[in-house]
Amino acid sequence: MIFIKLVAESLVFAWQALKANVLRTILSLLGVTVGIFAIITVFTVVDSLERSIRDSLSFLGDQVIRIEKWPWIFEDNYPWWKYYKRPQPTLTEFDFLQENITLASSLTIFAERGNALLQHESSSMNDVQLIGVSFEYNQVYDAPLSYGRYFSPREVDLARNVALIGNEIAQTLFPYSNPLGKEVKIQGLKFVIIGIFEEQGENFIETPSLDATCLIPYNSFLKLYASGSRFGIGSTIGIRGYEEDEGLKELENEVIGLMRSRRGLRPLEEDDFAINRPEAFAEVVSNIFDVIGIAGWIIGSFSILVGGFGIANIMFVSVKERTNIIGIQKALGAKNHFILFQFLFESVFLSLFGGLAGLFLVYLVTFIPIGSLVLILTPKNIILGLTVSSLVGVISGLIPALLASRMDPVEAIRN
Repeated sequence: MIFIKLVAESLVFAWQALKANVLRTILSLLGVTVGIFAIITVFTVVDSLERSIRDSLSFLGDQVIRIEKWPWIFEDNYPWWKYYKRPQPTLTEFDFLQENITLASSLTIFAERGNALLQHESSSMNDVQLIGVSFEYNQVYDAPLSYGRYFSPREVDLARNVALIGNEIAQTLFPYSNPLGKEVKIQGLKFVIIGIFEEQGENFIETPSLDATCLIPYNSFLKLYASGSRFGIGSTIGIRGYEEDEGLKELENEVIGLMRSRRGLRPLEEDDFAINRPEAFAEVVSNIFDVIGIAGWIIGSFSILVGGFGIANIMFVSVKERTNIIGIQKALGAKNHFILFQFLFESVFLSLFGGLAGLFLVYLVTFIPIGSLVLILTPKNIILGLTVSSLVGVISGLIPALLASRMDPVEAIRN
């Protein structure tokens, strides 16, 4: 009951301080408001950017490693011609891995061709991402269908001319009809549409999207384009690991051992294949945004420092104005800690008012359209803003509260 009474009194005193000198209070709290606004806005933008970029890179897969001819990041001083001489991953290597791998939940082989042309009667669409996939593709990569069905193992094995298309392709080639069961022509061959992918919408960094993607069986792709040779379109083997394999280190080591064994590499010979990991991009993104976050803290800290001095000034004035009341409270038996917490709570509440105003401004910023970037004020950032505001209030009000609590009651009543 004493704690509740203390909090209630502090709220009343804080409100009276706000009403007594509105302009002075607002100017003093402005520093906290601007500081919280700067810090939380930076973190909101950073979180939203990081989320959008990660979503844009989702086509690379989660918990997936890729076996490819070319690495995503080239080693320093490594001869380029050695990369060029490497063989492409092949279907026989994929079959070998399927039979021998133990630490993978699923794996697939696929080959891609950008800027493909799809035609239906008098309509056509270029810039299509054409991908030939093995049956297990949707077990490694997310490829949800809005309607229709996925390939059957028989269709993939027998290289049937069937296709899955994205929402953008469906709207372009079949604006007024249901695409299922209709035919599209690719490189002169007709493919029957059996499924439509769910609409993904616009990506923040315009990475490949299922909306403009057409999937066909891997062996059907080989009827259109050469793949698996040194000079054909490169194939990729995608391998999904288990969640408990942190960083997929065990899976990577097993894949390297199996690939070296399959290609007959001697112990001292270097790998003639690349193991690419989507986490490499995620780590680069995280490092960049960590630096931006530190910059946000530095910028906001100057404003918060000014705001902290403003609140301390208010509290010193408040202690001076209420010296007589402090003396009366002590004469009536109020303990030092009661006076201390009374002013400390008042300081915290004043700082929280400034923090809430800053968070409200950040919330308004989230309604500003920024292309395909969606700003979201997350609960984590709200808690961070309130926590920083509270700490500023505690630090700013501590010295005035200590001075008030240590006053002699007789001297205080005389003043």
